[in-house]
Amino acid sequence: MILVALGANLPGTGGAAPLATCRAAAAALDTVPGLRVTALSGWWLTEPDPPDPHSPWYVNGIARCEGALAPEALLAALQRIEQAAGRQRPYPNAPRTLDLDIIAMGDAVRDGPDPILPHPRAHLRRFVLEPLAEVAPDWVHPRLKDTVGALLGRLPPAAMRRL
Repeated sequence: MILVALGANLPGTGGAAPLATCRAAAAALDTVPGLRVTALSGWWLTEPDPPDPHSPWYVNGIARCEGALAPEALLAALQRIEQAAGRQRPYPNAPRTLDLDIIAMGDAVRDGPDPILPHPRAHLRRFVLEPLAEVAPDWVHPRLKDTVGALLGRLPPAAMRRL
């Protein structure tokens, strides 16, 4: 099982709303050779993390996929989808037209080179874990050995709601 986080908070190419950009990115995942989307979470509207009063709220979701890609190949494919949506990286945590992150690839634990697996901060982000629980309720963090439910139980409430 491959888990990919999708997020956006700026208009995409052609002025597409963040939700439309995320939906298009989820469809684009199915065009990646060797990758197939098997489930897609609902979409969540979430406050920027870290908080930024000048940044629009994000649309976030999770795609559950199957495939036999190497981590580097999947990362390259995700970056191509981001670039097609107009992604720029002016500074860390900058608002973005699209952000695609590999959360986990099966039980893989990898400290480098990129991508680091599982995602090093996924377990700290409610905006990742809430939609992840929808598509993979029995998921166990490969490094921490905790269920998604246990990880969510440790997090404080966050400003977010389902769309």
